[in-house]
Amino acid sequence: MLFSVVCLVQLFLGAFNLNGGLVLLQPDPFLNELTSMFERSTEKGSVWVTLKRSSMKSKAARNKMQSAEQPIEYRCLVRATDSKKTISTSLSEKDYQKFQASYATVLKAHMNSLKKRERKDRKKTAEPEKKQNEI
Repeated sequence: MLFSVVCLVQLFLGAFNLNGGLVLLQPDPFLNELTSMFERSTEKGSVWVTLKRSSMKSKAARNKMQSAEQPIEYRCLVRATDSKKTISTSLSEKDYQKFQASYATVLKAHMNSLKKRERKDRKKTAEPEKKQNEI
């Protein structure tokens, strides 16, 4: 009974279990959780986000569909982890544009904690070498 209640709550919140423990969220809850991951990692830590083309089917099922000449619908699998928690979502072609715009907004909002890399100016380092060679 308790398990079914948990499953209903997960379904209501947009999460479901697929193929051995991969928890997929709907795109909007995924972006909300990604935002909280970025906020938790502002002082210390990193967030890794990966995007991958996936058919969400096993290799045997894909081969069977190819032999039957059925089209395989590929989706975009997006995963994010902060080494403590891993979340993922699956996007269809029509959802991808909307998701990409929202994802870009989230990234822009949380990229302020990056440190600017110090670069050596090549012209400034080359000028003293030339002066030393001329002397």
